Amino acid sequence: MSSATLPRIIQGGMGVAVSNWRLARAVASAGQLGVVSGTALDTVLVRRLQDGDEGGHVRRALAHLPLPGVAAGVLERWFKPEGRADGEPYQLLPMYRRAVSTMRDQVTIAANFVEVFLAKEGHGGRVGINLLTKVQMPTLPSLYGAMLAGVDVVLMGAGIPREIPGALDALAAGTPASLRFEVEGQPSDDPMALQFDAAAHGATGTLRRPHFYAIVSAHTLATTLARKANGTVDGFVVEANTAGGHNAPPRGAMQLDANGEPIYGPRDAADLGAMRDLGLPFWLAGRAGTPQALEEARAVGAAGIQVGTAFAFADESGFTDDIKRRVLRDLANGTLTIRTDPLASPTGFPFKLVASPSLGELQPDAPRERNCDLGYLRSAARREDGRVVYRCAAAPVDEFVAAGGQAEATAGRLCLCNGLAAAIGMGQPREQGAVEPPLITSGDALLELGALARGRDSYTARDVLDYLMGTTVH
Repeated sequence: MSSATLPRIIQGGMGVAVSNWRLARAVASAGQLGVVSGTALDTVLVRRLQDGDEGGHVRRALAHLPLPGVAAGVLERWFKPEGRADGEPYQLLPMYRRAVSTMRDQVTIAANFVEVFLAKEGHGGRVGINLLTKVQMPTLPSLYGAMLAGVDVVLMGAGIPREIPGALDALAAGTPASLRFEVEGQPSDDPMALQFDAAAHGATGTLRRPHFYAIVSAHTLATTLARKANGTVDGFVVEANTAGGHNAPPRGAMQLDANGEPIYGPRDAADLGAMRDLGLPFWLAGRAGTPQALEEARAVGAAGIQVGTAFAFADESGFTDDIKRRVLRDLANGTLTIRTDPLASPTGFPFKLVASPSLGELQPDAPRERNCDLGYLRSAARREDGRVVYRCAAAPVDEFVAAGGQAEATAGRLCLCNGLAAAIGMGQPREQGAVEPPLITSGDALLELGALARGRDSYTARDVLDYLMGTTVH
């Protein structure tokens, strides 16, 4: 992508299908980089199918999946033409492990293919996919599915994605790909690997390699990736701690303010001069969703900005209409707060949560069942006998302890997997008529969204783009 064709605006890849294909398509068709979130797309796919595939979009995309028999197998196993009965729980996919069945990987391939295919359908714009480095086990089949659909850019943060460029090279060449598998307690001289071979799924030929943009919080990490990644890094998104979702922890020992939130200081700000010196394009993110921020980013040498929060509450995003209306109403009323919770995420990264007295059952402190039945944020650990176990600090305490965890590490943890799925209307029915309550994440920029929302309870992705580019808001 030449400097003349670089997007000025990258739409953030948020939540579990908050940045869905509809939002990414709206942004991409308007000439900027639309991005789908790749987090838990396999679960999103099978839940869409169990809900009857309204509009037939999933089936339309699956008809183009170029892997023999895979689409038919997915539909036979998961599609319910009449949808689920009231209160009927979603059937669950097996949780990821280091090695899973061919079927399990194929659902992930299909899910990422579908999301990117639909985002790219009907226009010539560019579409990216955002994956979390810490969600290791589905990464390779996720990348492959997105590449089958012609994804233009892969963006990854929440970790150090040093091996992703090489994996993209291998997947594009049609050769087996691997990634180092991070296992707590595994000897460094005996590393484990995650492996993927597209030929095992009936694939033939080569694919176009997408560009790779690493999401970083520090110029030092950008420098390391530019120099030591196992393939080409094409650019960076420099994300400040004001961005939504997971934030990088502060440098040094964790210190909390009077509200129990992490304290960030000058050491946590990226050196933009050092970013310019790398000679690669970069975009600024975190409280960057204003025309002024775009102008300032360009003035310091950035290609533009990445904007999440403003798009997250647009009509096309995956948040339920009820959540969007409530949040925008509370924004107008001045009752919203955003807290950077140092404990909520089982990953150990700080995580931003939206709260407001009027959100009621949508509050982050609403009663929640400790659960781990999706498992995307599980980490792997090696026991003394050499066996690898998987655990999540948001799981029931006895399960976490049985897998070698410490009970005190479970305090304050929330099941982000289920809570974020509930925020897009896919909450799992629980016992006695309960349904998994949503968790809402947003960047600090939500509190400044008034200039765009202007008291309205609805706006479009095009409104966001017009606002950012300094044209009239419809």
